[in-house]
Amino acid sequence: MPVGPKGVIAIAIASLFGVAAFGWPFLIGSRSGLADGLDAWLVFGGLLALVIVTVLALLADGTMDAKAVAMLGVLSAVAAAVRPLGAGTAGIEPLFFVIILGGRAFGPGFGFVLGSTALFSSALLTGGVGPWVPFQMFAAAWIAMGAGLLPRAAGRREVALLAAYGAVAAFAYGLVMNLSFWPFALGPLTSISFVPGDPVGDNLIRFLAYDLATSMGWDIGRAVTTAVLVGLTARPVLRALRRAGRRAAFDAQPEFAPAVPAAPPRLP
Repeated sequence: MPVGPKGVIAIAIASLFGVAAFGWPFLIGSRSGLADGLDAWLVFGGLLALVIVTVLALLADGTMDAKAVAMLGVLSAVAAAVRPLGAGTAGIEPLFFVIILGGRAFGPGFGFVLGSTALFSSALLTGGVGPWVPFQMFAAAWIAMGAGLLPRAAGRREVALLAAYGAVAAFAYGLVMNLSFWPFALGPLTSISFVPGDPVGDNLIRFLAYDLATSMGWDIGRAVTTAVLVGLTARPVLRALRRAGRRAAFDAQPEFAPAVPAAPPRLP
C-alpha cells in the first residue's frame, strides 16, 4: 500500500515531534519550566491530537480507501481484544504481533496508522487512558511502520526476520517508554535520577542505568512473547492478510474514460 507525498510529510512531521517529545530531557536547560513535570505532561498530552491529524492526512492523501479503513478497523479491534490477555504481566504485550504483521503485510504507511489506532483503542477498552497514551501510540506506530520497511524476504527467512525484529522492537519500546516518565519517577536525590541541564552523556548514562535496574525483566518478557507469537503466526496470518489485500485491491487506482457509444444494431 504505497504512501503518497502528503502521507510522507505527515508521518515525518509527527515523527519529528515524537522524537522531541521523548528526547526533551537531553535538550532542556536547568531552568526550563518543563523540568518541573506538570507542564511537560500537559504539553505532551497534546501529541494525541497530532497523531489524529496524521491519520486524517493519510486518509486525505488517498493512501487508504474505504476497504483499507475497514481492514484497519478489524486489525485495531483484534489488537485491542488480545491486549488484555497479557494484562501487562512481566511486560507481556500480545498486541505487538498483530501490528507487526499488519505493518509487514500492508506497508509502512498503513503500519503507522495501525500502531496508533491499535494502542488508542486498546487504551479505551482497558481503561488505561492517561498522559502516557500519546507516547505509547507513537512508539507502537514506529514499530509497525518499521515492520513495513524491512527488506523483502520470503518463507522461513521472512519469519525469522520478523521474529528477530519483534524482539528488538519490544526492547526499544520499553526503552523509549521509560524515557517518557524517567524525569519524574525518582526525584533528584538518587544516582540514576534525571538532572536538568547536565551534559547529555551524563544523563544518558543515568537513564540506561535506570532502565537496566527497573525494566529489564519486563523488556525480556515482552521481547520473548513477541518473538514467539510472531514466529508461530507469521506465515498463516501474512498469507491471509495478503490474500485479503489482493482481493480487495487496495492499491488499485480508478480510471475514468469517456463512454463509448453502442454500435447501432444490424438490420437483417
